[in-house]
Amino acid sequence: MSEARPPDACALVTGGSRGIGAAIARALAADGWPVAINYLTGAAAAAALVGEIESAGGRAVAIAGDVTDPASPAALLEAAQNALGGPVLGLINNAGVRADGLALSLTDDDWRIVLDTNLGSTYRLTRAALRAMIRARFGRVVNIASVVGPRANAGQANYAASKAAVIAFTKTAGVEVARRGVTINAVAPGLIATDMTADIPDAFRDRVPAARPGTPEEVASAVAFLASDRAGYITASTVYVDGGLSA
Repeated sequence: MSEARPPDACALVTGGSRGIGAAIARALAADGWPVAINYLTGAAAAAALVGEIESAGGRAVAIAGDVTDPASPAALLEAAQNALGGPVLGLINNAGVRADGLALSLTDDDWRIVLDTNLGSTYRLTRAALRAMIRARFGRVVNIASVVGPRANAGQANYAASKAAVIAFTKTAGVEVARRGVTINAVAPGLIATDMTADIPDAFRDRVPAARPGTPEEVASAVAFLASDRAGYITASTVYVDGGLSA
């Protein structure tokens, strides 16, 4: 049987000031996690979210940081621990970007920024956070992937490559630490109603079997479950929250 979450544990959500990240922060706080909300440019939104969580009886802090900076993992984890009083034993790698275009026309910068944000930061933060998790014999890492990883979507070669790699990384890293009380899983959203998907063509929307976009809260529910004590025997897995799009 898996260990229970230590009482001083806290969670870090990257890209947590809006959209799916904000919904995840709310859901984790509702489950009793003190939450560090990382942001790059959304200072006002992050501060408002902290206020919302605290008004509901939770604990939260907003921490600025660029997840593509190789120095950011140590800085973010230390800032979260100092502010919330315990180690980061719940890590949600949610920060992500798109730079769409046909493979023929993608620039090196389009490729680099998407791979470094979506995949590189996931690897670097997980690597840094695992040390404390292994010491505690408890840890929950949830990586936000995408249905586009295993399912082609023209115009998103860089995004698809990054998210497919997140799923592969999740499987391998999850197996490596499975005996240490640490789980590493991925959640792969489909079409979710956020600012990031506002420009998705109607043709893609029409392919969703559920005939509607999902909500950030529906993704957050899956993440909160995987971060909970109840999911201690689930690891190296990917949960699709996509209205049947990946079927």
